[in-house]
Amino acid sequence: MPSTRDWIDNPLGVVEEVFGSAQGRPGSGWEAEVTDFFKTQLREKEAHTLVPSLNDVPLHYLRPNSLVRFRCLVQDMFDPEFYMGAYETVDPATEAKLLRCGKYKDVTECGVDLDSANMVTAERQTFYCVPIPGESPWVKEISYSRVVPSTSYVPSRQKRSYEEDDDDMDTQPQRQRDTHTGPQTAPEPQGNGDCKRQETEAPSGQKASNSPLDLNFPLPGEKGPACLVKVYENWDSFKLNDILEVYGVLSVNPALSALADNKDTSSSLIVDPAESMETAEELRVHSPPASLVPRLHLLHARRLVHNNPLLPPAGLGDSTALLASTLSEMASELLAYFTRLLLGDVLAAEYLLLHLISNVYARRDVLPLGKFTLNLSGCPSTAAPAYTEQLYQILQQLVPCSYRLSMTLQNMNQLRMVPKKDYVANRLVSGVLQLASNTTLYLDETQLEQGQLDTTGVRNITALGNVISWQKVDYDFNYHQMEFPSNINVLIASEGRSLLPSDCQVHLQPQVTSPNMEEYLGSVHTVLQPSSQLNKFRLYLAVARTLDYSISEEVTKAVEDDFVDMRKDDPQSISAEDLHRLLVVARLLSLSLGQTALSRDAWMRAKHIETLRRSRSEPRRCVNGNEP
Repeated sequence: MPSTRDWIDNPLGVVEEVFGSAQGRPGSGWEAEVTDFFKTQLREKEAHTLVPSLNDVPLHYLRPNSLVRFRCLVQDMFDPEFYMGAYETVDPATEAKLLRCGKYKDVTECGVDLDSANMVTAERQTFYCVPIPGESPWVKEISYSRVVPSTSYVPSRQKRSYEEDDDDMDTQPQRQRDTHTGPQTAPEPQGNGDCKRQETEAPSGQKASNSPLDLNFPLPGEKGPACLVKVYENWDSFKLNDILEVYGVLSVNPALSALADNKDTSSSLIVDPAESMETAEELRVHSPPASLVPRLHLLHARRLVHNNPLLPPAGLGDSTALLASTLSEMASELLAYFTRLLLGDVLAAEYLLLHLISNVYARRDVLPLGKFTLNLSGCPSTAAPAYTEQLYQILQQLVPCSYRLSMTLQNMNQLRMVPKKDYVANRLVSGVLQLASNTTLYLDETQLEQGQLDTTGVRNITALGNVISWQKVDYDFNYHQMEFPSNINVLIASEGRSLLPSDCQVHLQPQVTSPNMEEYLGSVHTVLQPSSQLNKFRLYLAVARTLDYSISEEVTKAVEDDFVDMRKDDPQSISAEDLHRLLVVARLLSLSLGQTALSRDAWMRAKHIETLRRSRSEPRRCVNGNEP
C-alpha cells in the first residue's frame, strides 16, 4: 500500500499500479478501485490537510503530476472531449509493446501504436473553475493551511516565469474591468448546467477576438488561480455555480500552452471546418497557458453546502441540536454588537441579525421561501461613504462570502451583472451576479448620484430586482434567456428608501452621534479583535441559518385567527403580503434563538417589531431623487 507521501507526490503511480494489475481490461473495475483508494485516504483524519492547496500555494511550488486540492466555483462547462483511455506503445529498438493508461493525463507517451486493437477511446468533461467569488479573507486564512512541498522538488519555470504569471494575475482586475465595461470579446469557456451546448452559431454581431486572455472571474478585482478540471465520471451530477473542493492530478505540461502561446491566431491557427468543429478563437480559449490556467484531473470532489471553515463541509448533522441550545446567549451578544455598529438603534440591529441568518430553504412554484432582503435606509448622509464602507468591512469579517457593489451611475451603466454567452469563443462570459449560494451582496446606494441610466443600466437594475424578488438570474444566451436559481442575501444601504424592491425596509434612527464616523466604527470593531469572539459570531450565523423549522397545526390555527382579528377593525391595515412578512420575521426570530418551532411568544414579538418598523417607514424615492 503506498505511503502518504507516495499517493500525494505520485498519484499516477497508484493509478498505473492498479491499471497494470488489471491489465486495463474494460469492466475489471480498476477505475472504481482507484477512486475508492483516494476517497479512503482522504477520509482519514486530517489527511486532506496534507494535500497542498492550489488556492494557497503558488503554482510553481507544486510538483507536476502531484495530488492537489482546489476550492472553487464551477464558472463554465465545456463540451465533452475524447481521449485515449488505454493505448499501446512500441519500443523502436526491440519492437516490444506495452499497454499504457491514458486516464488522468493530458499528453500520451511517444511511440503510440494507432493500429492497436487494445486502444480504448474514452470521454471526459471539462469544467472551468475559479476561486469562490467574494470569499472573505478570514475564510481563506483558516481554510488554506499552507503545506510545505517536498524538499526534493525544485520549483520549475516552464515556458513562462512565475513573475510573468504574477503579472497576469495582477493585471487581471483591469482586464476584468475591461471585460465588464467593454465589448464582449475576451476568450472564455462555454456552457451551462442543464444545457451543455446551446446554439453554436455565433450571432452576426459577434466578431472573433484578439484580446488577451482573462481569467473570467465574476467579480472585478478578484485574484487567484483559475483551473480546467477534467471530470471522468458522473459529471452530470455537477451543476453550474456549484462550489466544490476538488482533489486531482495537477497537469502543467508545456505542450498544453503551444496553441495559446501562438500569437498569430489570425493566420497560423486557421482551422478547417471539415477537420474540426472548433474555431481558432475557441481553441485559444479552451487551451490557455498551463502556467496560468493549470489542468486538474479529478480523482475526488466534494460538493460544499457552504464554505464556512468553522463547520464540517456537509453541515452539522446531529450536532445542530447541541449547538442550538447556546444560540440564545450568542444572539444577545451579537445583537448588542450590532446595536453599537448601527449607532445605538436596537430595532435596526435586530433586523440586521435576522437578515444575516436568512436563507432560501425551499421554492414553491416561482416563489423562493426564506429570502429576506433588507433595505437599511437613513444611513448618515454627511459621512455616507465612510459609514457604509466601514459597515461593509465589518460585516465582511462575519460572513464567508460577500461583495460590495457601489451603485454609482458609472457602475450601473457599465458593469455586466448577468453572464452572457460568447458564441465566437464558445464560452460563458461571467457577470457580477454569478455568485455562490449564501453570498452576501451589499448594495451601497448612498453613492448613486443624479443622472440618466442608459440601456445597460436599466437592464442591470432589472437584474438586481429579479434577484431580490425571485432569487433568479436570467443568463443571456442572445437568442433566449436561461433562468438560473440563486440564493443571495441582498442588503441595501441607502439614505432614503431604496429605488430597488426589498422584503423589509428599516429606517435607521441613530442614538449616537460622532464627529468622526470612521474612528467610532473602528472603536466598535476593536471589541471583536480576539479571533475567538469573531469565530463565535461566525459560527452562530452559520448554525442559525441551517436549523430546521416547523409550525404546528395548533400554532397555525392561532396565527390564522389572529390575522382575522387584525383585519376586523380595518381590513386595509394588514394584507396577505404583510402576513407573509410576519411569518418570515417570526421564523427568523425563532431560529435566531435556536428554536426550531414557532411559539406564541415569537409570533407576538414579530408583530411588535413589525409595528415599530412600519411606524418608521419612508416613501420610496425615484432614481432622480424626486418623490413619486
